[in-house]
Amino acid sequence: MVEEENIRVVRCGGSELNFRRAVFSADSKYIFCVSGDFVKVYSTVTEECVHILHGHRNLVTGIQLNPNNHLQLYSCSLDGTIKLWDYIDGILIKTFIVGCKLHALFTVAQAEDSVFAIVNKEKPDIFQLVSVKLPKSSSQEVEAKELSFVLDYINQSPKCIAFGNEGVYVAAVREFYLSVYFFKKKTTSRFTLSSSRNKKHAKNNFTCVACHPTEDCIASGHMDGKIRLWRNFYDDKKYTYTCLHWHHDMVMDLAFSVTGTSLLSGGRESVLVEWRDATEKNKEFLPRLGATIEHISVSPAGDLFCTSHSDNKIIIIHRNLEASAVIQGLVKDRSIFTGLMIDPRTKALVLNGKPGHLQFYSLQSDKQLYNLDIIQQEYINDYGLIQIELTKAAFGCFGNWLATVEQRQEKETELELQMKLWMYNKKTQGFILNTKINMPHEDCITALCFCNAEKSEQPTLVTASKDGYFKVWILTDDSDIYKKAVGWTCDFVGSYHKYQATNCCFSEDGSLLAVSFEEIVTIWDSVTWELKCTFCQRAGKIRHLCFGRLTCSKYLLGATENGILCCWNLLSCALEWNAKLNVRVMEPDPNSENIAAISQSSVGSDLFVFKPSEPRPLYIQKGISREEVQWGVFVPRDVPESFTSEAYQWLNRSQFYFLTKSQSLLTFSTKSPEEKLTPTSKQLLAEESLPTTPFYFILGKHRQHQDEKLNETLENELVQLPLTENIPAVSELLHTPAHVLPSAAFLCSMFVNSLLLSKETKSAKEIPEDVDMEEEKESEDSDEENDFIEKVQDTNNTGLGEDIIHQLSKSEEKELRKFRKIDYSWIAAL
Repeated sequence: MVEEENIRVVRCGGSELNFRRAVFSADSKYIFCVSGDFVKVYSTVTEECVHILHGHRNLVTGIQLNPNNHLQLYSCSLDGTIKLWDYIDGILIKTFIVGCKLHALFTVAQAEDSVFAIVNKEKPDIFQLVSVKLPKSSSQEVEAKELSFVLDYINQSPKCIAFGNEGVYVAAVREFYLSVYFFKKKTTSRFTLSSSRNKKHAKNNFTCVACHPTEDCIASGHMDGKIRLWRNFYDDKKYTYTCLHWHHDMVMDLAFSVTGTSLLSGGRESVLVEWRDATEKNKEFLPRLGATIEHISVSPAGDLFCTSHSDNKIIIIHRNLEASAVIQGLVKDRSIFTGLMIDPRTKALVLNGKPGHLQFYSLQSDKQLYNLDIIQQEYINDYGLIQIELTKAAFGCFGNWLATVEQRQEKETELELQMKLWMYNKKTQGFILNTKINMPHEDCITALCFCNAEKSEQPTLVTASKDGYFKVWILTDDSDIYKKAVGWTCDFVGSYHKYQATNCCFSEDGSLLAVSFEEIVTIWDSVTWELKCTFCQRAGKIRHLCFGRLTCSKYLLGATENGILCCWNLLSCALEWNAKLNVRVMEPDPNSENIAAISQSSVGSDLFVFKPSEPRPLYIQKGISREEVQWGVFVPRDVPESFTSEAYQWLNRSQFYFLTKSQSLLTFSTKSPEEKLTPTSKQLLAEESLPTTPFYFILGKHRQHQDEKLNETLENELVQLPLTENIPAVSELLHTPAHVLPSAAFLCSMFVNSLLLSKETKSAKEIPEDVDMEEEKESEDSDEENDFIEKVQDTNNTGLGEDIIHQLSKSEEKELRKFRKIDYSWIAAL
């Protein structure tokens, strides 16, 4: 049974991987990136997520390697803390409580006991660069309140701050100014471009900055696409700069190589440019990276680069400018038209991805599986151009079919509409275009749904449109003399008084079809396509429509734009109940009768879980999000939970996910036992549940034979010593890395006490001579052995001489027990 705690809203993945620069480990085996409240550790070779460092209570805003220990990582957050991690084992070592929001983090090797951070103290838009002293202490949480001011009036983006020449100075850019602070002199120099003083040249403002690792050289990126290299900036009057220009739009980020022989730049062209020797003639390109380059990082070893992109992607690049790995997160599209869907085959979350694509995203591994190109046209990145939008999508027939709708409309009278039907191919393990229908309706399609009944003989698709019609499409035989084929064709067209059709859905058994025409709900027979009945409450246009499931299949639910939730009984054709609720999302659970409804208020979004059979909600949670929730979906669990509380039982079979306006993917969760385990405990559990691989079968018998010998030796000992595997202190000592262990003086007493025998352990004198230690261990033969002992005792009580009774030795007793275990049942068959 799951330990029941309060349900809380948690980020389940899909967070931005491109929010800050990624950081490489010293050996380039791992790459670290911030992801919402977490820090994720990925392998640069396999692209797999190795660890998730979770401990911050707010957005993580910066990560840096510990310059004094390359196996440790610093992270800062808006929760006002700096945490030190052992990223190899995923262990939190220490937490430094600063007490104010931290917007970025920097480390310098020369500052051994300090780090640098960006904070805002006075006004929300004024940021400062400060030095934070990290006190040395043996406790887990330490207050770090000693802040030293370095620079004022800076940009909060870490791309606008750079430390140069081994921490001798720090450069900061904001708007049209470059500020350089020298730590030894404790002076600040400020520079500006002459052209920026003229208002006509407004594109000279700074966008990013980078410093040469060994020389006094500062590179700055600008809105006009130019890169300027600043030198001799120790003197305010003798400073010089040279220009490099290739980017046609703003320079998004800059980074020097480890040796400083080349400069990397990126922007909206999706091209990584390497300026070798900082000259315009000697440059190399890595084009077609897919999206705008947001950040550029260089590994400490110098053998790898990485670029973070606007489509939530990280590309790992070799020194010779060849892409070696891609870490793809949840793509944040401009708007999610298709809503949230679940692929019945892969259980992946499906929604709009790159322009013109559907993305299949694994919720378990928080990783994109693949993209499906729907529009199949080259995307032109032009803000003034009206693009073809993927507006609708739906799965049918248990994942065998996929329907998509794409449209483009420049003017009201110029509508380009196309519907495509995709068939799943088992050989290619993907969807193949089967049917393309141009202008399936005369106006925009508002809804489409498949009939997913288990007993459905023929695949059926229904589309509803603003043109006042809904159309039924069926799969027919389209074979000819050349090949066998199937295709989709229109079978029925329905309407109701020329009202706009807004929603459509099938009942669970597929016998009924519900189509809403503005304020009126119509019920149709799916066999004869006859109109059965209508429901009209005049409570506003129907926004959402769905049937009940399982024992509640006789109910139909509808939510209106005027904030009324109605429930109709299909058997009595009457209104069962209604409630005043401004429903924005309404989703039925496919595995139960529960329905989740999310309402919008002035304060935020609220969740209501109920059954259509009764208007009383099973569960209510206020304030699940401060912003508007746009989409939601139930995802069936692979392993059901076992909540006993009535308020939590709706989470047993399925998990509910929802997407906010800012495209944050959230879910509901309770604290499971898995979260309570320490990383070392998880490692111990993993070792105990290792699979039986072929290598195990090779050495399995040998290990079993060794274990049997060890058991025989232990059986002959009267005093049983506790096994070291069962002592927590020993297990933690053996599995915890040496560089994160406490001092030996602290561990000594705990280790020695764990090896001492408890008082309950009996000595050899306290154990009766009649009882054999080996017989107590063998539970299978306990009854037989007790009978044998009783017979021996009865013989001793008769007073016969010792020469008549032969005392059996331990070896003879073992031989006797072997004979007793032999099966003699075959004699009965003679």
